[in-house]
Amino acid sequence: MPPKKTALLLLLVLAVVLFFTFDTHRLLSLEALRERQLQLQQLAAERPLRVGAAYVGVYLLVTGLSLPGAAVLTLAGGALFGLGWGTLIVSFASSVGALLAFLLARSLLRDNVRARFGARLREVDRGLQRDGALYLFSLRLVPLVPFFVVNLVMGLTGMRAATFYAVSQIGMLPATLVYVNAGTQLAAVDSLSGLLSPSVLGAFVLLALLPWIARGIARLAQRRRVYARWRGRRPRRFDRNLVVIGAGSAGLVSAYLGAALRAKVTLVESHRMGGDCLNTGCVPSKALIRSARLAHQMRHAARWGGTPVEPDFPFAEVMRRVREVVRAIEPHDSVERFTGLGVDVVAGHARLLDPWTVEIARNDGGIQRLTTRSVVIAAGARPIVPPLPGLQELGCLTSDTLWDAFAQLDTAPARLLILGGGPIGCELAQAFARLGSQVTQVELAPRLLAREDAEVSELVRASLEADGVRVLTGHEALRCEREGADKVLVARADGREQRIAYDALVCAVGRRARLEGYGLEELGIVAERTVGTNAWLETLYPNIYAAGDVAGPWQFTHTAAHQAWYATLNALFGTVRRFKVDARAIPSATFVDPEVARVGLNEQEAREQGIDCEVTCFPLHELDRAIADSDTQGFVKVLTVPGRDRILGVTLVGEQAAELLAEWVLAMQHGLGLSKVLGTVHTYPTRAEANKYAAGQWRRSHQPAWALGLLGRWHAWRRG
Repeated sequence: MPPKKTALLLLLVLAVVLFFTFDTHRLLSLEALRERQLQLQQLAAERPLRVGAAYVGVYLLVTGLSLPGAAVLTLAGGALFGLGWGTLIVSFASSVGALLAFLLARSLLRDNVRARFGARLREVDRGLQRDGALYLFSLRLVPLVPFFVVNLVMGLTGMRAATFYAVSQIGMLPATLVYVNAGTQLAAVDSLSGLLSPSVLGAFVLLALLPWIARGIARLAQRRRVYARWRGRRPRRFDRNLVVIGAGSAGLVSAYLGAALRAKVTLVESHRMGGDCLNTGCVPSKALIRSARLAHQMRHAARWGGTPVEPDFPFAEVMRRVREVVRAIEPHDSVERFTGLGVDVVAGHARLLDPWTVEIARNDGGIQRLTTRSVVIAAGARPIVPPLPGLQELGCLTSDTLWDAFAQLDTAPARLLILGGGPIGCELAQAFARLGSQVTQVELAPRLLAREDAEVSELVRASLEADGVRVLTGHEALRCEREGADKVLVARADGREQRIAYDALVCAVGRRARLEGYGLEELGIVAERTVGTNAWLETLYPNIYAAGDVAGPWQFTHTAAHQAWYATLNALFGTVRRFKVDARAIPSATFVDPEVARVGLNEQEAREQGIDCEVTCFPLHELDRAIADSDTQGFVKVLTVPGRDRILGVTLVGEQAAELLAEWVLAMQHGLGLSKVLGTVHTYPTRAEANKYAAGQWRRSHQPAWALGLLGRWHAWRRG
């Protein structure tokens, strides 16, 4: 702690000690006040200014230091100055004193508290930014919550001091009036508790509810204002309870849940059911990766006692298997299945005409209009193609288009260029290198997987290069040209241009939400990088929701499904109860070899956000199962609150990392610490034991040396 803070803390401690040492607190009792009532009233009548100044000074000292006696002082204000002046003086003195306590707590305690509970306090701060003034106002109106507790707790949050003072000034006024009025009749006051009878407390509670009732009324007024331009357009009856736009991961979950809850649901999809994940993303890429992994294992069979062989994997057969895998999963997302579940599935392109009317340009050429109470927009995202000169002329592929293009090939592209070093780029680069392509990967950032910790990026790069991938980080793609019969990418690094010849180029530089053509602009719905939504996934209009890639901030299949659950419940039942999206533990995985999986913060993010944390790392080369599998690359890295076992984030690198992550997601979701993970029985020998050993490593580093010393002496005594 800085010297100034230390000095201030010592001064405060000294003041509190003196307060109790000299029995000052006895002077601030109801009995003492009643004994000196006449004497104090006479003094106040003779010297009102001096007594008023002294009174305010004592009040500020008591409330600022959170000492007992503020209630008695408030009574004294009524007894000395009457109802009018007493209320005025006490109101300002109590508010300024509360502000002093607020500032002292912020100055002396907040840094330490935030170091321990930073993640939780950030969530509290986000809530206070939205509802803080209203919440504080309600607390001030209900005297059941001690005011000094409110002062100290609010000082630990991010609430602005000006907001705290203004709300306190207004919110404490009713209770101040009650106490000051009682002080004017001090002789009739038997006890402080008697001032707050059940009827008085009930009145305060009703008063505290008024802001929330007012907020509900304000929300209704806001709804009317939002819908004002559509006055007269709202149907009296609706064709549907819910229309879902897009049949990808989010749209399918939304339609399924709506139908399961017996709502009348229409699902509109202009292209293929299942969206990107089934047709061009997760499913085909993982099928390709599995074939590539087997090819890699055959080349390195000596690791497991076999004879290395060059695999014979006809590329056309690999791509045929990829298509078969997609076809095998297609029934799960098919029109027939969802129709059987009670969903009205329409093939076509949907457009919002107003908040309740959806026009569908059907693929069969017809036009259909439906009125609906609610809409869920789940239009997904598309790959970004950078505006490189010459790229469009020479042609390029994306993660959406490469499957159909490569399905026509008998052999893998001889020279494949991957533009992008994110998860998709790394997965494709490694898979195609293992299947025989000469792969070059170009990334503008100084390392691959830039969102992960540096050691993760280094390990992945080393693995890709071991598979033959030429990794060029820190290279800026400038243009594409023809050089004789070759296609060439011109890139720049360290001020020099470099020419990279290729046969096929895949752009994997990111994905952009599909925002155009759905009527969002005409309705005034914010749609810049993604559709603008609030914590309940509502857009500008409370009956129109967005979920999945189109809403962001994540672009994962599992988060799309997660958001769709909330969006659907809010769309169907939001007038009764709304559900905020729970984003406490969002997992992610990159399916390179070794796999990279993560939930919560990594060390890089903690450092960027100024979050203090402890790092525990268990290397897989110490795990029995990894040694038996001859696959010891990777580690389990856990971030915890300093001195505590509360988990802030986990990064896993290694075989089956994405599978092992589920235990950590469960732990973070339900607030289970490392002690619970350590106390859970894990099957031997499995890779899941790495999670337990990481928890055990944390426990060993936090064993109290003094307790172990005592145990040693106790055991020695037991031996005689």
